[in-house]
Amino acid sequence: MQDSIVIIPTYNEIENIEAILRKVLGLSKAFDILIIDDGSPDGTADVVKRMQQEFPSRILLEQRQGKLGLGTAYIHGFNIALQHGYAYIFEMDADFSHNPEDLLKLYVACAHEGADVAIGSRYIRGVNVVNWPMSRVLMSYFASTYVRFITGIHVMDTTAGFKCYRRTVLETINLKAIKFVGYAFQIEMKFLAWKFGFNLVEVPIIFTDRTKGVSKMSSNIITEAFLGVIQLKISSWFRTFHRKQT
Repeated sequence: MQDSIVIIPTYNEIENIEAILRKVLGLSKAFDILIIDDGSPDGTADVVKRMQQEFPSRILLEQRQGKLGLGTAYIHGFNIALQHGYAYIFEMDADFSHNPEDLLKLYVACAHEGADVAIGSRYIRGVNVVNWPMSRVLMSYFASTYVRFITGIHVMDTTAGFKCYRRTVLETINLKAIKFVGYAFQIEMKFLAWKFGFNLVEVPIIFTDRTKGVSKMSSNIITEAFLGVIQLKISSWFRTFHRKQT
């Protein structure tokens, strides 16, 4: 078993899944992979099962019934990763919007440079987004501005979904109490890690929009994020954030 695992939620990613698995498994550092598939009707899980025969100790697969939300997929994956004893736990999309090569930079930030959470950031050095329409770039950029204004968190890319956590972060946050499932999930996890005093470091990446498959973005996800930020801030007034001594 490696010290690092990459959690990749999937729904109808048959066009990307084999290529992304091979790319991650071919990196100079060894990463295990956990696929959380929400009942993809296109056969995504069947491709993963076939590749498990080729890489039996490197690929884990969890199949769930129906689309249960990005946040719940990651929570499910976090719990499995913690149970298996991984030290560094990554989030990544299946569609190549996150460059697998950048996993190495996130790992170095956490394993060698003192980060507790390493965030693959589109906005820490200008705006590094490829193939998005300007309307979506502006929405994403100003969403992070809004989050910083409401919460006070000093993270440029608050909705980023490409991250590495030290296991102690996920052990400290009460994963059962995470409220949100879409973009707000990504904000909530960063906000809680920050409130607990962990060191959040942004690592510059170039985000490239998917060229295969269909985006899962919806208006409900955007609404959840907008309202969820206010809820996060208000609820934080009524709780304390103490880390266990290790």
